[in-house]
Amino acid sequence: MRQQTLIERFHEIEQLAEKFHLLETKILGVLDFQDFFQVLREQIGDIFDVPHVWFSLIHDEDASAPIKRVALRSKIGEHLNLVSREQFARLVRRPEKPLLENENLAPYRILLPELDKFYFKSLAMVPVSLNGALVGSLNLADASPQRFHPGYNSIHLERLAIKVSLFLSNVTAHENLRYLAFHDPLTELHNRRAMEQTLERDFARAQRYCSHLSLAFVDLDLFKPVNDTYGHDCGDALLRHLAEGMVRMSRQSDMVTRLAGDEFVLLLPETVMAQANFLLQRMADAFCSQPMEWQGEQISIRISFGIASVMEDSVDSAEALLKLADERLYLKKKARKSDG
Repeated sequence: MRQQTLIERFHEIEQLAEKFHLLETKILGVLDFQDFFQVLREQIGDIFDVPHVWFSLIHDEDASAPIKRVALRSKIGEHLNLVSREQFARLVRRPEKPLLENENLAPYRILLPELDKFYFKSLAMVPVSLNGALVGSLNLADASPQRFHPGYNSIHLERLAIKVSLFLSNVTAHENLRYLAFHDPLTELHNRRAMEQTLERDFARAQRYCSHLSLAFVDLDLFKPVNDTYGHDCGDALLRHLAEGMVRMSRQSDMVTRLAGDEFVLLLPETVMAQANFLLQRMADAFCSQPMEWQGEQISIRISFGIASVMEDSVDSAEALLKLADERLYLKKKARKSDG
């Protein structure tokens, strides 16, 4: 009988090893977060035969920022929630080891995604690290109180934690490269490359369907004196402040781009010239009336802008639209200098 039990146990271990191998094979070919989390959830649910798998991220952990970026614009968010570092620390007694709980579960319900009503009676929290920093946990829950009890052999969960952390580091590296290819690292706005690709597409669509498209070229006035007087840290903070303000005052369909230095471009689909001018003037007035606070100083903000539309006779290409807005910005700044 004992021999039979040992043979059965051996086969169980062998089957589990095969499932881990399958998980590794599938994950190794994945280079983006959305597919990574989907494959991970499906495979882990199968490996451990648990009905519910989701992720918790520490909200204030910089290392997890790339994951949160993707979660906000994809279905990952349905299976992920954010907790503060203090909340996470109260729940996890030994961050280097999986946590198993089947009694006092009430505090752990804050881990559930907002819309998730799954009622569990046992839980396993598997710590996940990214480049050596603890960023959250992979959570496995079951309606059975015996599924993850404190006496449960967690060796496979520990192995899982190592593998998930390694895979996550690999995917993060690829996601960061992809993100930086189309975003400005300082302001996190889209960069020139992303803007030019979107402009070509939107210009072609506007011509095909005779729809409106306006483009605004924006420049921050007196930026050099800010850098010279307060330093480049202040200058960087001012650019981020400007970027955040323009995004906040724009519509979701608009595209705000940092072109270079203190130059920005706003791509405004389904927007006529008058509407674009109203938006940009509203931005200019808002920045002018609300200086940026910097180490006890008030940093004045003034922007200039030039606007062009696809409906103008001289605009026959995406490049011409961008050039015309740039020329109008130049003329406006020149006139402002002449007026003193």
